[in-house]
Amino acid sequence: MLRWALIAYGVLCLIGAVILLAARVTTVLVIYLAINGILIAGGILFERSGYRSKVNRTQGQWQPTGERFNDPTTGQVVEVYYNPQTGERDYRESSHHD
Repeated sequence: MLRWALIAYGVLCLIGAVILLAARVTTVLVIYLAINGILIAGGILFERSGYRSKVNRTQGQWQPTGERFNDPTTGQVVEVYYNPQTGERDYRESSHHD
């Protein structure tokens, strides 16, 4: 919901910039609205869907690397797996908790 509200706000900023430009209003205000609209709407529309890409766990031979760490976001222990065929790494919640 917030995502769509911010996109709408960014689009409204761009529309306002176009209207003010057509009405020959202060250039500084037009530039301010246009930059805000582009940064907000564009940033949200083109953001990455996640920090880690999705991996296909059914393809290749996944091997544990022995690396484990506490994920600061979830607080869970995470184990790292490696697929030598693709070079991908996968981060999985550990079944062994320290």
